[in-house]
Order: sequence, then C-alpha cells, then structure tokens
Amino acid sequence: MIIAEIAQAHDGSLGTAHAYIDALADTGVDAIKFQTHIADAESSIHEPFRVKFSRQDNTRMDYWRRMEFSLPQWMELSEHAIDRGLELISSPFSNLAVDWLEKVGVKRYKIGSGEVSNLLMLEKICETGKPIILSSGMSSWEELDRTVSFIQGFGNPLSILQCTTAYPTVPGQWGLNVISELKNRYNLPIGFSDHSGDIFASLAAATLGAEIFEFHVVFDKRQFGPDTPASITIDQTKTLVYGIEQIQDALMKPIVKEDISAFENLKQIFEKSLAVNCDLKAGEILTKAHLESKKPKGFGINAGDFQKVIGKRLKVDLKKWDFINWSDLES
Repeated sequence: MIIAEIAQAHDGSLGTAHAYIDALADTGVDAIKFQTHIADAESSIHEPFRVKFSRQDNTRMDYWRRMEFSLPQWMELSEHAIDRGLELISSPFSNLAVDWLEKVGVKRYKIGSGEVSNLLMLEKICETGKPIILSSGMSSWEELDRTVSFIQGFGNPLSILQCTTAYPTVPGQWGLNVISELKNRYNLPIGFSDHSGDIFASLAAATLGAEIFEFHVVFDKRQFGPDTPASITIDQTKTLVYGIEQIQDALMKPIVKEDISAFENLKQIFEKSLAVNCDLKAGEILTKAHLESKKPKGFGINAGDFQKVIGKRLKVDLKKWDFINWSDLES
C-alpha cells in the first residue's frame, strides 16, 4: 500500500486539501492521508512543540484551530477521494476525532508515533475492529511490545511502520535495519514512514521488503509549512510510485543464477574463440603472446581454455587473426 501523507500541507484551506486529492489521483498512490486535529480535544495552551514556526499563529493551539475541518468537510474530502479512486485515511489525535472518522467511514486507522502509548484512544479504535497501521517512530521495543500486545488482544489486523521522528531525516536516521528487525520480532506486515524529503529512503525500504509506504507530499518544496522540508513533490511521487512498483516486481521474480538456459544464444554471440595475432608457421610453439580472443564462440577453441594451448606445436600454417582449433595442434 502506498500512502501520500498531506498532514498539514493544506495549511487549513479546504480548497487546497481538495486540490491535493485531484493532484495525487494521477500519481498511482493507493491512499491519501490527512490528520484529524480537533484542538480543544487534543491539546492545550501549554503545548510547547513548534510554537514559533508560524507568523500567523501565536500559540500551538491557534495553529491547531486553523488546521481544523468540520465533520461535514471531512465527509466531503472522503467522498472526493473515493470519486478519484483513492482511499482517505486520517490519523486521529483524540477520542472525538475517532468518533468523527467513524462517521466519515474510514476503512482503517493510522496511528502517529506520538500516540503509541495512548491506550485510551487505541482501545476506542480497536473496538471498531478496523485495521490499524502503527508508526514506531518514538517507541522503544518495550513500549512497542506493550502496544502491539494490546492491539492484538482485540484481534484487529495490524501492521507496523519503521519511522524516525525527525523532520527531515538524514540517511543515518532512516533506520532501514529496523525493517527486518520488526519483521522478525512481530511477524506482521511491515512498512516504512519516510520523513527524508526525497525518494531514496522509500526506494531503499522497498528493496528490503517493506510492504507499506507512507511519505509526506507538498505541491512545492518552497511552500510554507512545518513538514515541507520532510516532504516530496507531486512529480516526485509519480517517480517514487513507479520505482516501488518496479522493485516489488523484481523481488517477486528472483533470478535463479544456476539456470542460464535463456542466454545460450547470447553466449554463442558474445563469448569468444581463440585466434592468433600474427602469421605463424607449422612447427611453431604457441605462447600467450601469440593469442587473441575473437567473437563469436564456436569458431575456434574457447577463449576460456587458452592455458591448454600454450606450449602446443602447430601442425599447420596460420595467418594473422585465424581461429585456432584443436585439429591445428599436435597432441
């Protein structure tokens, strides 16, 4: 599953949110993801994170209020996404947001890294019976074990994303090694949530068997927004989706290196036969200095057998560039 994360890139504009749906519908992604923020239900004026990044928001609460959509607006966004062949996913950050998303009719829930320990909200989500995608960004193994066990107790289909909570992440923070560690530890579908701001991390994750991909998307890397440095563009999204599909196709079709039957004709064309690089008379003894290799294979002794002819005496005259055959040599 390939998920394009809009998060707050709409900057509180419903029209911009709809524009993202139309733009991403042509990229090949499976789902478009938002975040459902209801300021009074999820936060307080004491929240210190990213307070100063915006010139128009004096507090984080002001920012969250500006990011809010109403329940009818969420329903409109979902209907638009469905009309364009996309699934709408939204991460809730409060119990009230879960209530809203249930009314919207989401098919699954994505849990942000900061909500892994929020068992109150997680229980509400688990009670829906719907699939859950869990980001692991800020969790230790102990914390993740606890939450995975908690969710599995309800029986919801569960998948986990390797994620590093940094915006943007540099290569040393991607944590690609954690993909296999998650697979081995939980035996669940494992994916990758990317905050690198480019396509390379997700492509690398695809080669390591990631099954779900989530990445932030913006129209332009110069636009305002706290997540813009960690996002890719619409055009990059097209390239990334194509790359993931190519890699996954390759992984499903492993090459059997011992089977070279498909190359027999090509081997005849590209492999080489032994020849001489100068005129030689019968009776002369061949040295490595006399030898050249020429296409195609089969017109002389195989070039790979050159050591077997060194020291052999010629029975016939050979002109420069003639092929050498066993019948030309004394036994």
